[in-house]
Amino acid sequence: MARGIATARGDGNAPIPLVAVAHGSEDERSSHTVEQIFARVRRLRPDLDVRVAYLDHVSPSAEEAITAVAAEGAGEVVVLPALLTAAYHSKIDLPAVLERIRESCPWLHIHYANTLGPHPLLLDAVEQRLEEAGAVAAPDTSLVLASAGSSDAGANHVIEQMASALAARGPWRQVTPAYASAASPTPAEAVAHLRASGAHKVAVAGYLLAPGFFSDRVADQSFANGAAAVAPALGDAPQLARVILGRYESAKHRVPLSGITTG
Repeated sequence: MARGIATARGDGNAPIPLVAVAHGSEDERSSHTVEQIFARVRRLRPDLDVRVAYLDHVSPSAEEAITAVAAEGAGEVVVLPALLTAAYHSKIDLPAVLERIRESCPWLHIHYANTLGPHPLLLDAVEQRLEEAGAVAAPDTSLVLASAGSSDAGANHVIEQMASALAARGPWRQVTPAYASAASPTPAEAVAHLRASGAHKVAVAGYLLAPGFFSDRVADQSFANGAAAVAPALGDAPQLARVILGRYESAKHRVPLSGITTG
């Protein structure tokens, strides 16, 4: 499935192009939502060459998109992992792609941005989606923050920290993390536990970038175990575009000595 790509700007005064790399999914809702997110970024920064690529299932691939920027005359590029936590894809998978590009395009300076999360604005986006789903923080209502989950303990720990930050914003009865895969508790386990521990209502927030397999799993498990409301994936929440542009600015201002820089 190919998506539209803007033309690279070749003059030396133009902003450094941005190539955002999302996970990719066989579910077309996912790539459609990712494209909506970056369409908002383009509206905020019409001067910026913004391209979207994918690690799997959807074209263009990260390698195709980045080498296309280089072939069109760019000497620098910011590569953004459009992922909510730093785990295998941002630490191993995508850096391996960038190493191959360094060999094929040795003149191209690559600024490697941080993943989207964690970031306080993403908590704002979570709260917005909960409100839209009819979930209100209250002393008798508990909240489950449900992510995709990872075999990377550090990534899961970030979700725990975000759950704690949401609890501090209150006034939830309790906030607990959950994981749709690779870790526990699952959304089903988390909802069941909170209900058994006395919560009058349990709301669930999907800490996911886009709808698809994991968002469906979160919703199905949560409702099956008595959740009162399930907020959808973050999607085209306006806070995401602000996070993306912040990550871009942080990365591009680090002048690369050679090859890949991170920031």
